[in-house]
Amino acid sequence: MKVYQTNEIKNIALLGSSGSGKTTLVEAMLFESGVIKRRGSVAAKNTVSDYFPVEQEYGYSVFSTVLHVEWNNKKLNIIDCPGSDDFVGSTVTALNVTDTAIILLNGQYGVEVGTQNHFRYTEKLNKPVIFLVNQLDNEKCDYDNILEQLKEAYGSKVVPIQYPIATGPGFNALIDVLLMKKYSWKPEGGAPVIEDIPAEEMDKAMEMHKALVEAAAENDEGLMEKFFEQDSLTEDEMREGIRKGLIARGMFPVFCVCGGKDMGVRRLMEFLGNVVPFVSEMPKAENTDGKEVAPDVNGPESLYFFKTSVEPHIGEVSYFKVMSGKVREGDDLLNADRGSKERIAQIYVVAGGNRVKVEELQAGDIGAAVKLKDVKTGNTLNGKDCDYKFNFIKYPNSKYSRAIKPVNEADVEKMMTILNRMREEDPTWVIEQSKELKQTLVHGQGEFHLRTLKWRLENNEKLQVKFEEPKIPYRETITKAARADYRHKKQSGGAGQFGEVHLIVEPYKEGMPVPDTYKFNGQEFKITVRGTEEIPLEWGGKLVFINSIVGGSIDARFLPAIMKGIMSRLEQGPLTGSYARDVRVIVYDGKMHPVDSNEISFMLAGRNAFSEAFKNAGPKILEPIYDVEVFVPSDRMGDVMGDLQGRRAMIMGMSSEKGFEKLVAKIPLKEMSSYSTALSSLTGGRASFIMKFASYELVPTDVQDKLIKDFEAKQTEE
Repeated sequence: MKVYQTNEIKNIALLGSSGSGKTTLVEAMLFESGVIKRRGSVAAKNTVSDYFPVEQEYGYSVFSTVLHVEWNNKKLNIIDCPGSDDFVGSTVTALNVTDTAIILLNGQYGVEVGTQNHFRYTEKLNKPVIFLVNQLDNEKCDYDNILEQLKEAYGSKVVPIQYPIATGPGFNALIDVLLMKKYSWKPEGGAPVIEDIPAEEMDKAMEMHKALVEAAAENDEGLMEKFFEQDSLTEDEMREGIRKGLIARGMFPVFCVCGGKDMGVRRLMEFLGNVVPFVSEMPKAENTDGKEVAPDVNGPESLYFFKTSVEPHIGEVSYFKVMSGKVREGDDLLNADRGSKERIAQIYVVAGGNRVKVEELQAGDIGAAVKLKDVKTGNTLNGKDCDYKFNFIKYPNSKYSRAIKPVNEADVEKMMTILNRMREEDPTWVIEQSKELKQTLVHGQGEFHLRTLKWRLENNEKLQVKFEEPKIPYRETITKAARADYRHKKQSGGAGQFGEVHLIVEPYKEGMPVPDTYKFNGQEFKITVRGTEEIPLEWGGKLVFINSIVGGSIDARFLPAIMKGIMSRLEQGPLTGSYARDVRVIVYDGKMHPVDSNEISFMLAGRNAFSEAFKNAGPKILEPIYDVEVFVPSDRMGDVMGDLQGRRAMIMGMSSEKGFEKLVAKIPLKEMSSYSTALSSLTGGRASFIMKFASYELVPTDVQDKLIKDFEAKQTEE
């Protein structure tokens, strides 16, 4: 394979909802460019893209697949991303290391929630977008309606470059309004028959051609002037205008294909090769120091590793983008993140499971290396005199969690090692060993995302595991002031223990003053603040500890022990054993013994006095509340709304967003446990949601009573 220069390389992310036909389209592209000799199919489980056993088991993509095709002396690196929202991590990664996104639309459904989500990510990362309508041979395909949906969602920037003469099972021809030609295909697809546009289509084609010329001219002042003078542009000028429009996100061209029949695929690749921006024309990446790094072949050698996969019969394959300079076989590089040295023994360009060995890759190109010693996803390898690091990929928050444990208790360590390794492959799997909940938690993007993790553990690693509902991280607090005192006295032989603590507890809010007096059962207690400590708690909220001891009834050296006793109780609240927070404690009196008082005595006295006061201070359980945004098709709005209300949701607002409804709500975490599964079945997989932690709020009384009962029963059992 020849060495491609930076200005001959294009990096493209292929996105689209599940079922839009990405894997089939990729097969056609690889076939047309000669990478494969025959097209596989998803049904036959012999495609280049979905080649992992788990993908063949479930019948759709789980991992992104890196591919390359050579076309007209250009190299197109394509990353085919899974369609399911559960595997959004792959989409985010792909968009960060590519320069243009193709969003594939299913001819049957047009714009879906997945389309919206993918578009939102391209918007966030400022990437050019091409819309591609696939499956034009589907009997339910309505191209004009899809075009309408696209324009409604994304405005006048949506500009068709092609339209089909007819859709449905008989589809075999389209009009290209950039080249002003008719393309038609024989039943086997492949090379088109190119003819003049028939007279009956000329008016429609001319109208669309004019709109395209105008859109192309809009993005370049020189072209605009020329357009006003001549009312037309040459083919090359139009290409230039479209390219600039793509870079500025000033236009979103629409193409047509039928991937399953290999119709329109060559023309698409022609456009990708001739028109979409080169690596060198796109904004430069920034390293962690905020410095722009140009994809310059003469710059220092720097590789960013964006994906790791464990492949059958090979082991670990590490995928990288050459950010600067060039990489050759045998290069010795330094890992900027881990400090280790690494030799690049062999370099490959890949097409799914097919690998082609190359000697060199230049800036902007994408390749793979195998059997590296110490390279993880997100690491940067540099040559001499270069210390670049990159961390530009930001992943979305998790939406689905499960507690995980091995069926055989002895396998805990083995399980953790495998989980941490799997996270290298997919950083949106988050592994947490919760000290608070005493569970190992795996967090992911959805039920299917975690089901995939379990399948791989059991089938690839032969480790049987079980999932459980994760416990909820409740918090405890108090709602009124209370007082208590406690004397700890113990005599054993010569040495004894003695400590007595009198204290007041009350709920704490930021900035609240300390009263001069407190009144309990008609008795007044005067307060003189001698010292205040504010301790931010690692689980959220605060403990404020006030020393109000007058006359030396307790020696100052015992105060840290009292606070230690209180802290130990905060770590295990009296109601449900959950962490307690937002409490102010005032120690105002007590007693000590000249011989028997020691730190442990005051620690125990402080702990027990606090526990008693807490129970009398109107204790309440708090639960985590999340901000949730749900994107749902209009026709399923009622069902989704009804379901949310059954989950104790507080609806905060509704709005229409480009053909879909957006619901904003506050929902307790407890009620979100299997929400991704419920939402998918309510909407036939056409909705999505995002959630992030908002606050802790009081639980309703009936929920609190049940939680306390359950905790007491559990304590009795133990």
